[in-house]
Amino acid sequence: YVPTKPLLVRFNGVRSIPQHRRTLGENIRTLRKQAGFSQERLAEKADLSPVYISRVECGKENISVDAAMRIAKAVGVRLRDLFQNT
Repeated sequence: YVPTKPLLVRFNGVRSIPQHRRTLGENIRTLRKQAGFSQERLAEKADLSPVYISRVECGKENISVDAAMRIAKAVGVRLRDLFQNT
């Protein structure tokens, strides 16, 4: 027997990503792209890892204020600009 559709397995207890983290990540992604940076370049300028930047942009990482400040500085905005509409 070969299934024609992939099986989807759902695990109980898996938490969804909070909306405020998704919105923050989208804001950071938008500002990064407006600055013309790749995730790797932003990570370099903010002294963070590219994997961390990716996880923040996807809302998977609970970002610290210090990291948010470094990202804001790297893209040339105020810290509060990262949190618009969150």
